[in-house]
Amino acid sequence: MATDIVDKELQALRKARWETAFADTPIQDPSLSSDDCKATIVIEHLIQASDVSHTMQHWHIYKTWNEKFFMECYAAYEAGRADFDPSKNWYKGEIGFFDFYVIPLAKKLDSCGVFGVSSHEYLNYAQSNRDEWAREGEGIVKEYLAKYEEMAKQQQSSSSSDHNDIA
Repeated sequence: MATDIVDKELQALRKARWETAFADTPIQDPSLSSDDCKATIVIEHLIQASDVSHTMQHWHIYKTWNEKFFMECYAAYEAGRADFDPSKNWYKGEIGFFDFYVIPLAKKLDSCGVFGVSSHEYLNYAQSNRDEWAREGEGIVKEYLAKYEEMAKQQQSSSSSDHNDIA
């Protein structure tokens, strides 16, 4: 899948294709046009960026979508559809995600100039969100958990009153 960021082999292949397309020396294979290779790899990276675009926007947008994803993952854990509690590693996981995926991706998009002057803006947002998460993320994860627990209580109480109405 074009947005599969967990597959290490696919990630290595993408990295190698980027390095080939944007190498200082021309592509040696006469069947490949340098422009075609660049266009293909840029489109592939744009698809990658679209999947994580919330990380390269204003803090409140990043935080909103991060919370939605956390809630989805935590609900799956609570329902027995996930093997591990995401809250245990969410804070550190986001820092790693920024450091090893989002920021390098934003740097590539900035370096090829695909978004013009906006490319640097996306990189700045990614770096700023990473820094803000490093400062505030541990407390935010606690807030997410408290919000989840409150929503679960409300849902439980709502379903209890529904059963009472039926009886």
